[in-house]
Amino acid sequence: MPSVILDPLLQPFRLKHLTLRNRVVSTSHEPAFGEDGMPKDRYRAYHVEKARGGVGLTMIGGSAVVSPDSPPAFGNLLLYRDDIVPWLRRLADEVHEAGAAVMCQVTHLGRRTSNFSGDWLPVVSASPLREPAHRAFPKAAESWDLDRIVADYASAAVRCREGGLDGIELEAYGHLLDSFLSPATNHREDEWGGGLENRMAFPRRVIRAVREAVGPDFIVGIRMSLDEAQPGGLTFDEALTAAQRYAADGIDFISTIHGSIERDASLAKAIPSIGTPLGPYLDFTGEIKRRLTIPVMHAARIADVATARHALREGLLDLVGMTRAQIADPHLVAKVKAGQEDRIRPCVGASYCLDAIYDSGDTKCVHNPSVGRELHLPHIISLTTGRRRKAVVVGAGPAGLEAARVLGERGHDVVLFEASDQPGGQIRLAASNPRRADLIQIVDWRLAECKILGVDLRLGVYAEPDDILAEHPDLVIVATGGTPDRSFLTAGEGLVSDTWDVMTGSLRRPRGEILVYDDHGGYPAMDAVEVLTASPDLRIEYVTPERALAPDVGSMNSPAYLRAFTAHGVTITLARRLRSVRRTGDGRLAATLYSEYTEAETERIVDHVVVEHGTLPTDELYVELLLGSTNFGEVDHRALLAHERQDVVRNEAGRYQLFRIGDAVASRNIHAAIHDALRLCLPV
Repeated sequence: MPSVILDPLLQPFRLKHLTLRNRVVSTSHEPAFGEDGMPKDRYRAYHVEKARGGVGLTMIGGSAVVSPDSPPAFGNLLLYRDDIVPWLRRLADEVHEAGAAVMCQVTHLGRRTSNFSGDWLPVVSASPLREPAHRAFPKAAESWDLDRIVADYASAAVRCREGGLDGIELEAYGHLLDSFLSPATNHREDEWGGGLENRMAFPRRVIRAVREAVGPDFIVGIRMSLDEAQPGGLTFDEALTAAQRYAADGIDFISTIHGSIERDASLAKAIPSIGTPLGPYLDFTGEIKRRLTIPVMHAARIADVATARHALREGLLDLVGMTRAQIADPHLVAKVKAGQEDRIRPCVGASYCLDAIYDSGDTKCVHNPSVGRELHLPHIISLTTGRRRKAVVVGAGPAGLEAARVLGERGHDVVLFEASDQPGGQIRLAASNPRRADLIQIVDWRLAECKILGVDLRLGVYAEPDDILAEHPDLVIVATGGTPDRSFLTAGEGLVSDTWDVMTGSLRRPRGEILVYDDHGGYPAMDAVEVLTASPDLRIEYVTPERALAPDVGSMNSPAYLRAFTAHGVTITLARRLRSVRRTGDGRLAATLYSEYTEAETERIVDHVVVEHGTLPTDELYVELLLGSTNFGEVDHRALLAHERQDVVRNEAGRYQLFRIGDAVASRNIHAAIHDALRLCLPV
């Protein structure tokens, strides 16, 4: 490992008058943790945690908005309100006290929002072109719109300065400023459109107004696409010219973006997800750094310390954005500094942090449930001050591994039984999709932590009640997961396969026509189809009762699946429910599909039927252990939500507390399983 002295990540950096303690940045992003458009306690705690974790610069307000006709699209902060200043001041003070700098991204969303939210004002853009992702039809901004928006930018920047922030970053990719700069979105025929000089005139006007409003000593940066990588879009040469002009107008640093974000397919390239190379745009950014005189920052799948070090050592950038990596582990820098790099919780690239904003309202890390819950769930777990207890955990999927890890961190004596000779549970199934192999890091990190913490891991042991009782436990946690549910079929349950059969390879060398039925709407059936597309001899039909394809798979992850669907010619059938399957006279399968809209049945004759309908709890062990428990398995929800110890006693003669977590309770997802374990075990 490099020494602290020589580690490029840990070297200070001078940005104008400001000295950052290291080169690591949490770049601008919006976790949607604000309340009433303000960065209140939850928002502040999220960023203060990163500051305490050692980051040099944390950037808030991923697209904090400057005007009422830029209504929040994903929890944006409202910089057009004066009452945001005290909240900014409190956040800045606490971040500074922890040793980090803090800036805010400032924007007018332009067309990248909804016509039907906020104050229901018409949204504006350079030209009246629909924004695909947020579905707004904007009006072309008039001269009076531009006048007021320039003034709004200046006022918002002043509020950030009055709030004690170290600087701001103007956002110029997918929003209003670059809708003028890009020929793909600027079709105007007035003084704001046409050639490059005209197209960059409005962004330059904003930059100059902001600089005049905040004065020469306040840091102003810009985050912009330097190549939209789309037909008719902004090219590298034009973008570089614009960046040079912006610097002359008063921009102090640039954060580089490659690509565009208006469509799911391009968004997934600009913000690369799981299964893509690390640091794909570092060489691109290095070329920009060679041509500009201002500092260069960049963040795009720089998910690990080695990639970040490489970028700095090779001079490809000045400041390295490790944003998703610090969502997974906000103490990443502190662990590097302490020589504990191997204990950094890895970012696996699942992009749940982004998709969850639209799926469930705010950012969530797929395997760090403390993110956004810093006021209640610590990232650093302390030793118990009470009695050391003997705990038995059954099942080494994500829930069981997390329970064992947390109990180990608390200092308890932990035994973990796992029936398989390989831990991981359903994560191991998902990771058998080669593109999503990095998911196994969720398992590997917990295994490594459990070994450090002295957890007694017993693989290949199908634990019976006697095995558990022989450990004389004070606490038993059943995390035995679930098994595929085929019970929804009225007939033919024994004739079908399930997605587990596909992912484990039990469905060997399928041929001919295959129907994949998805009544889950998440990742399992999509993974199964993607794996099946590797076989050239299959004709696949994907059937779902939903009105949309896999509604629980978000925009960051769906493009990779759709690419596989399209390349293989998968047929997609919506709004059909699989009722039954029967064997035909020639040995094939007849699948009966039902439309709830026409109330009619149709039949498909295929060679294989694969179903996905979630799981049913594997709870036999739990049931067998109930009578010997003190609580009969009961969970005190009030105590659970207050993060207090479980003290329910229903059986004075009981010998142990008993709980079940994860899919042993109900079919859910990775985040839910790990969250179950953390909040249950933390107070023990």
